[in-house]
Amino acid sequence: MIARLLAALLALALASCATISVQQSPARTIEWTALVVPGIPDEHVTVWLPPGYDSNPARRYPVLYMWDGQNLFDPAKTHYGKAWMVQDVLAGLVASGKAEPHIVVGIWSPPGLDRYRVYAAQKLRQRVGDVVGTDMDRMAGGPIASDAMLAWTADGLKARVDREFRTRASAKDTTIVGASMGGLMACYALIERPDVFGRAGCVSSHFALADPELAAQHHPEIEKAWSDYLASRLGRPNGRRVWMDHGTKTLDAYYGPWQDALASDLSANGWVEGRDFAAHTYQGAEHDETFWRQRMPEMLEWLWR
Repeated sequence: MIARLLAALLALALASCATISVQQSPARTIEWTALVVPGIPDEHVTVWLPPGYDSNPARRYPVLYMWDGQNLFDPAKTHYGKAWMVQDVLAGLVASGKAEPHIVVGIWSPPGLDRYRVYAAQKLRQRVGDVVGTDMDRMAGGPIASDAMLAWTADGLKARVDREFRTRASAKDTTIVGASMGGLMACYALIERPDVFGRAGCVSSHFALADPELAAQHHPEIEKAWSDYLASRLGRPNGRRVWMDHGTKTLDAYYGPWQDALASDLSANGWVEGRDFAAHTYQGAEHDETFWRQRMPEMLEWLWR
């Protein structure tokens, strides 16, 4: 009788422990606003801490950085009423066992021409001719400042994130993702700062640099600028991974030849498709967050495999 009672109490205690162990804290966000950065507009950053962050104080997390941070979590904060809904994408990946929880750092883009100015690849501007370069300057509305943006992100912002949160700070645990001009900037970050970023998702990327129709007229010049730049700056993959994709509708309809050229350049520099980089085309996909959200799980699963 006593033995049965003790067994029942033990089973109850174990059940209670099991119940407690599965409970976890909810996700939460932190806003850093009006961050003063020399050479670029004041910055706004949203840090999203995944479910369980607060209830697992011994755990450290890889980090996903994303450009256009205002478009990640809440459609009400975007200009178009559409968002990536990154929290839902990550929840699905974690629940299916295809990814581990990540901290997300959303870097808001400035409005108007400043967005192009801080995301245009500065070292590519230095390699193109006068016509394309003038058009890039027109679209930027002032001196291109992507190097200043990247330096602040890689050295200033990342240092603060690593200091204030329980991150895994190595390059292989640090991913950078963006779309359109943000996609261009994601690839630029991986190329320029391999010490910081080991994974890049370059979605619907504006590799054309200038206005798409003008860029088509100067395709050989821009393609050579990319080839020369990558030959001098890319280096061997050394564990890095790049995802590139585009749709076939709206602005994405222009992007096929540019992505193909980048893929060829990556191969020429010793990167192996399927291992070091992926290049996908999504038939019928348009240039907006709805379509980017749909293929984000496939992208992150590939980058984080």
